[in-house]
Amino acid sequence: MKKIGLVMGSDSDLPVVEKAIAVLREFGVPFEAHIYSAHRTPEQAARFAAQAKENGFGVLIAFAGMAAHLAGALAAQTTLPVIGVPCGGGAFGGLDALLSTVQMPSGIPVATVAVGGGANAALLAVQMLALGDGELAEKLAARRAGDAEKVLQKDAALAASLEQ
Repeated sequence: MKKIGLVMGSDSDLPVVEKAIAVLREFGVPFEAHIYSAHRTPEQAARFAAQAKENGFGVLIAFAGMAAHLAGALAAQTTLPVIGVPCGGGAFGGLDALLSTVQMPSGIPVATVAVGGGANAALLAVQMLALGDGELAEKLAARRAGDAEKVLQKDAALAASLEQ
């Protein structure tokens, strides 16, 4: 199974990264996590992305706040799918990071999830890997069914509580 690369621009992004890690562990997907800044360690970030495919990665997830150039910097160095996770903080509460992540030039796409959307980024990465892995696809289907069942149980509980 291919690995997922988790790259955060700063350790302040770790709480969002931990949400992704929990999902990847749930699915048994191998991963590596690193702190590489698009601005402070650009050579290391570029090298990681450029070598990711040959090092067994299938998807990269970039976590960054404020200027949030990390996802684009990684995407420029690889043809692997890159998912950007804008992180909150700064003067605009993550809106600046969202816009920086989603507004990529033509030819260098970055899939973008919600501000702080570490869990959804991991689920999207798992879906990408599941395209070529039937067992992983089955785990995703089971997770979706379980999530649906939880909602239906809450609906039934609400209906029961409203009965007079």
